[in-house]
Amino acid sequence: MQNEEAIRTRLRAERAILEQMSHGAAELRAPVALDQQSVGRLSRMDSLQVQAMALATEGRRRQQIARIDAALKRLDDGTYGECVICGEPIAPRRLELDPAVPTCITCAARSG
Repeated sequence: MQNEEAIRTRLRAERAILEQMSHGAAELRAPVALDQQSVGRLSRMDSLQVQAMALATEGRRRQQIARIDAALKRLDDGTYGECVICGEPIAPRRLELDPAVPTCITCAARSG
């Protein structure tokens, strides 16, 4: 396993990127004006669709941030690299690919 400080740095960097993306997309998630005079019906429908996609993307972004926060907490607790379900070690290659992954491959296959 990589050293803990390198993992912590990577997780924090990924979290910062997600927060930056979230901030940059805030306008897309804003409520759509229902003023028929300034926006035609089709344009408003397009705006609503863009807003819905932006909200869904933001939800996935928030889930990833929560996964990162949980991984950082596991680092602090000394349980990083252990499956949160069975307690067995998570394969180092799996952690290299996604340092926020909370489960071993066996438990991931069972639950999903």
